Amino acid sequence: MQREAVTSQKIEQWKLIYKEYKDKIKPNRKTGEEIINYLKSKYELNSLDDDHAKEIVYQNVMQNKVFKNKLSFGVKPEPVTFYCIHNGSNLFIGIDLSSGFYHIEDDESLWDEICAFQGLDEDDIKNYYLVAEYISCLKKCGKLEAVLG
Repeated sequence: MQREAVTSQKIEQWKLIYKEYKDKIKPNRKTGEEIINYLKSKYELNSLDDDHAKEIVYQNVMQNKVFKNKLSFGVKPEPVTFYCIHNGSNLFIGIDLSSGFYHIEDDESLWDEICAFQGLDEDDIKNYYLVAEYISCLKKCGKLEAVLG
């Protein structure tokens, strides 16, 4: 998740990370359902049946080219929403089952954990920003060696 201003120096840094790791990464992207199962195995999730919350997830997918392109032809987003107890906070989480898009409100460490867990697909590996973000999350979560060997 991009948390700071994008500068030309930052872009160059991402490109250097991309160059170093792009050929070492194998497609391993998890689905939305796999993300939910992962979260359920580690945290308390409480389903949130709120049409407005689901619409936010839906629109995030439909208005973002990267996520929209993850949908097969004719497939629409299938958002599910939860509250998750993490580090003493009750966090909103939205996940699209069709594209694998996820939104985690106000918790950088959980977002990084899910990014490291989800992995990248073949298209993602062609995107220098996504590769750099993934590598950063793997490092933060201590999983770089486990994933890259």
